[in-house]
Amino acid sequence: MESEIFKIIGIGLITVIAVIIVKQTKPEIAILVGVAGSVLVFFFIVDLLSSVFGLFNYIVDKSGINNQLFTLLLKIVGVGYLTEFAANIASDSGNNGMASKIQLGGKLTIFVLAIPIITELINIIVGMLP
Repeated sequence: MESEIFKIIGIGLITVIAVIIVKQTKPEIAILVGVAGSVLVFFFIVDLLSSVFGLFNYIVDKSGINNQLFTLLLKIVGVGYLTEFAANIASDSGNNGMASKIQLGGKLTIFVLAIPIITELINIIVGMLP
């Protein structure tokens, strides 16, 4: 598990160096090198996430939390990370306008996904009132 971070950092640094070198001669290819490195790092991260999901499932089983709410929470976290990843790629490519639109789309998606959680929270609060 600890060695994964060294792989991620190594790939990230190699990608940054490769982008700097390639950008001097072929700027249009430098973007593709950066995206390829980002995708490779993302695959390592997804591998780490599988163990995290196993731990969360254990916690949900032991705590008695509604599985649907837990699934929504994981979707919200996933949307947040994917949005940040895509926005960073757009920003690194020099397209800050698209990056901000991706972020807005992610925020709105997270809000829509959170509505059932907010509703359940309100129901719990109302149930506690006399």
